[in-house]
Amino acid sequence: MKLVKLLANLGYGSRKQVQAMFRAGLVTDADGEVLYADDVIAHEAIRVEGEPLDPPQGLTLMLHKPRGYTCSTKDKGRLIYDLLPPRYRERAPVLSSVGRLDRDTSGMLLMTDDGALLHRIVSPKSRLDKAYEVTLAEDLRGDETARFASGGLLLESDDKPLLPAELHVDGPRQAQLVLHEGRYHQARRMFAAVGNHVEALHRSRIGGLSLGGLEEGQWRTLDAADLETLFNVP
Repeated sequence: MKLVKLLANLGYGSRKQVQAMFRAGLVTDADGEVLYADDVIAHEAIRVEGEPLDPPQGLTLMLHKPRGYTCSTKDKGRLIYDLLPPRYRERAPVLSSVGRLDRDTSGMLLMTDDGALLHRIVSPKSRLDKAYEVTLAEDLRGDETARFASGGLLLESDDKPLLPAELHVDGPRQAQLVLHEGRYHQARRMFAAVGNHVEALHRSRIGGLSLGGLEEGQWRTLDAADLETLFNVP
């Protein structure tokens, strides 16, 4: 791939803008030698204004999404892309969220521009469960664990019962919820179905991968070892 197309695909600008960067000598190798659009050079050796080139296609990252951010490129208000380098919103292929967290839910969000990986993560065949920390408006009644585990809970507007889910109670209004499917607003609707309301929802784990010490609003790229951990499901 020509360097001008590579930089444009990574969001550094339109082809015209990237060509102007080459003419201005802003694209160099690691030793500071000016590069030209038809040069052939390893990705990791390219510098733009002295900085290493953004990761190539195949980028996968983990974001600790705060409350108040929307998983969208176009909605009004604060977007998850506001937490990433501005160029990441312009990458081609697009850097997409793997599923969504609603605006009022915090926690682990995976993002990738690898379509095959995205579909593998969301596929039921991968058996990647999701763990949530839940804060409720009302005290738990005591029968929720059994009802969620029954495999018979039917959500409003659904015609198919939920798969069994695990609820681990931490306090009168605190619990850990583990889901094995991903229906629309599932956690919130489950507690609504048993007469309660979710005040705060935080996703702490997907499959074998957890947030670890990643701070709210921060992100990190995932490597092959991380992806192996993600899919390492008992």
